[in-house]
Amino acid sequence: MAPDPEHRLGELMESSNPSFETVMSCVFGIEPHETRTYLALVDRPGSTIDELEGPLERDRSTINRAMTTLYERGLVRRDRRLLEGGGYVYQYTAVALPEVRAMLHGALDTWAATVHDVIDEFDGR
Repeated sequence: MAPDPEHRLGELMESSNPSFETVMSCVFGIEPHETRTYLALVDRPGSTIDELEGPLERDRSTINRAMTTLYERGLVRRDRRLLEGGGYVYQYTAVALPEVRAMLHGALDTWAATVHDVIDEFDGR
């Protein structure tokens, strides 16, 4: 089970026209480079960390940490591929955009409902 992300929804209130990347980063509590990593995987399903070094222009350890966060948030799937000489490597695939959109809508709807409850329960004291 994925840990609850530390939403940064307040940041969305500061922008009248946030980008998809900003919305994703704020709602899932991930860093912009982690959002870019997710988007790179959308175009490169089944990639290994080594295969993403070039397109992302990031070092292996940074990509590995981003993948761990994305995996914990339920934004990527990880499959183990056995290597010919022994051992294995992980291949990552982004969760499909429609599913991520539904996750974003759900998180924002929950947040909005909470804010509405606060407003409705306020009695002026």
